[in-house]
Amino acid sequence: MSFAIIETGGKQYKVSANKILKVEKLSAEIGKVIQFKNVLLVNDDKVTEVGNPLVTGAVVEAKLIENIKDKKILVFHKRRRKHSRKKNGHRQNLSKIQITKILSKGGTVVDEFKPAVKKVEVKKDKKAIKKTVK
Repeated sequence: MSFAIIETGGKQYKVSANKILKVEKLSAEIGKVIQFKNVLLVNDDKVTEVGNPLVTGAVVEAKLIENIKDKKILVFHKRRRKHSRKKNGHRQNLSKIQITKILSKGGTVVDEFKPAVKKVEVKKDKKAIKKTVK
């Protein structure tokens, strides 16, 4: 199985084609293709390329699905015997992305997501009409 390790938002993620991730918020429009150039490792079924610290020329492409907020984290401070309490909440802004392509050094495609095409038959006036749905 082909995969890559990328760095974004100060964190590292192991990604493969068609994987959906929640990463730190990215400043891009929904539906746009994002390229991650901070690729630390690319693993094909045969060859593993390890960067020093990055694999030069390797790119991971992803599609931005939506911008969301994470679940709420409660921050509670209490000073004992002082009757002092403070309660705060925090929701982190995240981006949900889907990995579409992993490209290695020379621009060769290591792994790619291809959406499935379904054939749907619609019966209308005793005639079968075939449509393709993406």
